[in-house]
Amino acid sequence: MNIDCKRFLSRSVPGVIGALSASAPALGQPATEAGFMLEEIVVTARRVEENLQDTPIAITVLTAAELEQRQIFSTEDLDQVTPNLQFTNDTTLAGNNSSSVIFIRGIGQTDPTSSVDPGVGLYIDDVYMGQSIGGTLDFRDIANVQVLRGPQGTLFGRNTIGGAIVLTTQEPGDEFGTDYRFQLGSDSLADAFVGVDVPGSDGFRSRFTFGVRNRDGYVTRVQTGEDLGDSNTYTATGKLIWDRSDALELKLLFDYTKSDENGNPFVFAASNETATFQRVASADAGCPGIAGDWTALPAVPMLNDDRCANDFQNKGPFSNNGTYSLESKLENWGTSFHINYDISDSWAFKSVTSYRSLAWEGIRDADNTPLVILHTDYDSDGDQFSEELQLLYTRDALSGVTGLYYFDEEIDDKVLVQLNTPAPGIQADSDNNITQNSSWAVFTQWTLGLSDQLALTVGGRYTEDTKGSIPDQFNYTDPSAKYLPVQLYEDKFDAFTGNLALTYRWSDDVMTYISYAEGFKGGGWNSHFNAPQTPEAQATFQKFNQEEAETFEVGFKLDLLDDTLRLNGAVFSTDYTDLQFTYRVGVAPYLANAGKASIDGAEVEATWVPNSNWMIQAGLGTLDTSIDSLRQIAGTGIGVSVGNALPFSPELQANVGISYSGNLSNGAVITPRADLVYQDRTFFDANNTVEIAQLESVSVVNFSVGYEPADAEWGLTLGINNATDELYPTGGNSSLTTGSGYAEIAYARPRQYFVSFKNSF
Repeated sequence: MNIDCKRFLSRSVPGVIGALSASAPALGQPATEAGFMLEEIVVTARRVEENLQDTPIAITVLTAAELEQRQIFSTEDLDQVTPNLQFTNDTTLAGNNSSSVIFIRGIGQTDPTSSVDPGVGLYIDDVYMGQSIGGTLDFRDIANVQVLRGPQGTLFGRNTIGGAIVLTTQEPGDEFGTDYRFQLGSDSLADAFVGVDVPGSDGFRSRFTFGVRNRDGYVTRVQTGEDLGDSNTYTATGKLIWDRSDALELKLLFDYTKSDENGNPFVFAASNETATFQRVASADAGCPGIAGDWTALPAVPMLNDDRCANDFQNKGPFSNNGTYSLESKLENWGTSFHINYDISDSWAFKSVTSYRSLAWEGIRDADNTPLVILHTDYDSDGDQFSEELQLLYTRDALSGVTGLYYFDEEIDDKVLVQLNTPAPGIQADSDNNITQNSSWAVFTQWTLGLSDQLALTVGGRYTEDTKGSIPDQFNYTDPSAKYLPVQLYEDKFDAFTGNLALTYRWSDDVMTYISYAEGFKGGGWNSHFNAPQTPEAQATFQKFNQEEAETFEVGFKLDLLDDTLRLNGAVFSTDYTDLQFTYRVGVAPYLANAGKASIDGAEVEATWVPNSNWMIQAGLGTLDTSIDSLRQIAGTGIGVSVGNALPFSPELQANVGISYSGNLSNGAVITPRADLVYQDRTFFDANNTVEIAQLESVSVVNFSVGYEPADAEWGLTLGINNATDELYPTGGNSSLTTGSGYAEIAYARPRQYFVSFKNSF
């Protein structure tokens, strides 16, 4: 066998060109062609086009057809089919349905607000999404999804310390055509999508889409009647491509999303009846048996009375007892311009220029009671600009990429926090902050074929971040008394991240690899102060530094049983240092670099197509995470202990799906499918707070059946998600050890039914 690096690193492409690992015929093909087959998957995980089975990275690849078959309707569903991935929009502080918390292999970030960088990078059409808000997306016009596990610091840069999720949208067709989908389901679900391909002359083609999704929430506010966890979203996209010549392609993309909803489906989890704010709020509300000076107030009595802040406020997993105003709004739009130019047979050039704007609001009743204990009102407005240039080389046994990257963002946050402190009246703090961040990087990665079987990949990236913060934080009783001086606080952070991989191809069907990769998540400035800061406190808590990870990995890519079984797996070990944990000074949460952790695990994914009628897919991920050391800061509370597990890192996560495709007597194709998703016990914070954790393992079953008439261009699917109606939490937030003394939790939506219709012409 003769290896040239075109097998490892091929020419640049504008996005992922993936084929289903086990695919069925496209909609509109004759029913007699129904069935599954194992096909080649082409990925761009290393910024160039290459075969998945040649790529020394642990990757899960899903195309549009597979997303539909496996009932993966949005980014938050990806963890059902991806080992060691956790994705939820039930996030703390933001109170916005579009917020996202993403963890890969135990590394991520639980705070979705703009002053904190995410730990997993989210990319859409090669553009980095700089904020966690807006990361929960419906899959309307997605062509491919790649989930890259492990640090991706060389080619994707900062904030991919856990990994990266790369989404690529559909390309315009060469002929005029329309495709549309409708979906109806439980909780008054109504979802509609239409896409139109419009060709032009002289190599011009375009695609435009519009989508709308409405759905009732599944948590009811018993006092006021609103529903939480609802959907009310509109999207529109445009993609224009001009093939100027065989060598030059120009692309202009645009997308717009708007939503107006009630917010996350959090409910009351627990109360600390001895906490100061709980006692003061109860006394103010007239709770029987608790009155007098706050210094002598007893614990809140255990009375079933809404005036008492105690565990009787828990109204069940789908009922919320809060009364404060609710709001979850988002307006997100962006545009990007792409240049792909083949300079010669060996050299190619690529440019991606992007601008994005994101405005969102989130109002939440954090204590989920009729009392004023802790409420937040978050209003954020920001934009980002990025530019990436790549020069790619492919010739014989050597291929590589060299690039430059620039990123700039400014975000204006206005935050109102209401607290029922011992001071007379309700303390209303304004935690306003302007975030000004910029970053630039230079990177390169090369693969050399050392022999017919052996290839070596070496890469490195230098990144320099400039992080800035202009805080304007005060109490409304005296707005002139600032908690810290109002000025620009700015600092630079830099890092070199490298990677090394050695691959050995034993045969056409067997490849193994060993790799080392580094990544980091940026530092920054805390912006949630609720009291005047001394110079010493400001020096201790205002700035936090970056966190870093180093991963060693051994993996394999196998095509077995006469190319009917694909089996890919990896074993890895990660050293995770300078972790950003939340310390508490009173109720104020401050990020600080707190300690070290170790992560060991394994993953395996399999696709078996024993014949054209049957397809079996499975995935398994294991994690062993442990906090190994902690930094103690005098006068603070952290609640984290050495030996705790990292958040969103279940020890075992698994999925298995079985599909059948066959012809009915009338020639139509029917495709039933069953999926089982398993997740072991999971903690949602580094404190391992049991009141908000998933303490029992969970198994979720999904069923669907698709129908396509013979020689028709339409299809119908009936489905049930969470068929056994499992009750399990998906996220939580605890302040039980602080003066506010509350905890909140969110549960998954109960059993859901849906019917989908699609057509194309």
